[in-house]
Amino acid sequence: MSLKLFKTRSDAELIIKDAAKELKAPARRLFGKRILSLGGLAMLSGCNITDDKSVNAMLRRVSSFNDDVQALLFDPNQLAPTYPDSMITRPFPFNAFYDIDEVPEVDPSTYKLAIGGLVKGKRVWTLDELHAMPQESQVTRHICIEGWSAIGKWGGVRFANFLARSGADTSAKYVAFHCADNYSTSIDMPTALHAQTLLTLTYDGQILPPKYGFPMKLRMPTKLGYKNPKHIVAITVTNDYPGGYWENQGYNWFGGS
Repeated sequence: MSLKLFKTRSDAELIIKDAAKELKAPARRLFGKRILSLGGLAMLSGCNITDDKSVNAMLRRVSSFNDDVQALLFDPNQLAPTYPDSMITRPFPFNAFYDIDEVPEVDPSTYKLAIGGLVKGKRVWTLDELHAMPQESQVTRHICIEGWSAIGKWGGVRFANFLARSGADTSAKYVAFHCADNYSTSIDMPTALHAQTLLTLTYDGQILPPKYGFPMKLRMPTKLGYKNPKHIVAITVTNDYPGGYWENQGYNWFGGS
């Protein structure tokens, strides 16, 4: 694929279309990852950086393209690295879109987890029911888009098992999450079914503390931190694009780490 300076919107669309074709060839994926960056595509498209509408349209196009590329490269069978307990970051950092004194208080005695949308089975779960399911744990690295990372130990229910027990349609495109702190996000179904995607109920062997997401947090070492929702109160399985708190403000939707 030749590289030339593209001056029009139609040319920008053509380069994105051609690049997508190129990335289907495994041997060329590294090339695509290196040059088809946000800045690279903006330069090649000839986007007018003094025109807000032009810039915003180009950024949306690049973001959507990046999502497609990440989904193409994602291997649902490849596991993220795990670590010994000796490498756990202590204390594990608190991070949210609000201060720690604003962490929501959820009453465990009245808590119910609702799952809706494309679901044919159990739609309401109590904490006791979730704790009664087979539990597993992982020591994995949390990677924040702000530039830091930390290693933590998370325990809970494999999310794929929860979806199966709930009768969820696992051929659907998306799983959306709604949280007690008014946060929301959504993920692709292959990530939802990944072996390391956990509906976590504990941290470091103890009931999940409020600052880390009580009563539950979705833990995905294959995703950046903002894709790991806390204080989950409802889940929706859907084929309609659900967006999310940060995604609706311009963050990449796929959010792979």
